[in-house]
Amino acid sequence: MKQKIAVLLVLCALPQALRAQAQCVATNTPCSTAVGALQVIIDIPAVFDLTLSSATTDLATPTSAVYNQGFAETTGPVATIRSNAPWALSISALSPMWGAVSTETEPARADKPATDLSWATGPGGAYTDLSTSAAQIASGLPTLGSSVSLFYRTRYQWAADTPGNYSLQIIFTIVAP
Repeated sequence: MKQKIAVLLVLCALPQALRAQAQCVATNTPCSTAVGALQVIIDIPAVFDLTLSSATTDLATPTSAVYNQGFAETTGPVATIRSNAPWALSISALSPMWGAVSTETEPARADKPATDLSWATGPGGAYTDLSTSAAQIASGLPTLGSSVSLFYRTRYQWAADTPGNYSLQIIFTIVAP
C-alpha cells in the first residue's frame, strides 16, 4: 500500500514541474522566469545546384562534306538546375583559343579561336559564338529541376584546321539574376 501512494505523489508532482518548464522560455538571457518568449532565427541563402549530363562532349569528326559545309552540329549536354531562388545560367570559354596537340607532321592549329564553337538551346537553332565573356543561356524561377539542352556547332576551314587533337574548356555558371 505504501508503494502505491509514493508512485501517486511522484506522478502528481511531475506534471507541475513539466508545466513550469514548458512556460519558462529565454529571451536573450538564461531562463529565469516562468513566462517568456523564444525567437528561432535561420538565414536561408539562395541555393543553386547545377548538374551536367556529361562532363565531356565529343564533337563530330569533320569529313570532306563537313569541311565543304563549313561546320558540323553536335548534341551537347543537358544542364539541370535546382534552385530555391530565381536563377540565370551562363556559358563561356575558359580560354580564347582551343588547346591543340599535333598528331601528324603538319602542326595542329595553335590559333583556333573559341568562337569556332557556337552554342544553341535547340537543334538547328540560333547559334551564338562562344567567347570568354559569359553569355546567358537560360533563366528561371525556383525549381525542383529545370533542364536546358545544349547543341554545338563547330566551324571548320580547309586551309586552317589542320590535323590534331583539339580541346576547349567550357564554363557553365549559375547565379542569381
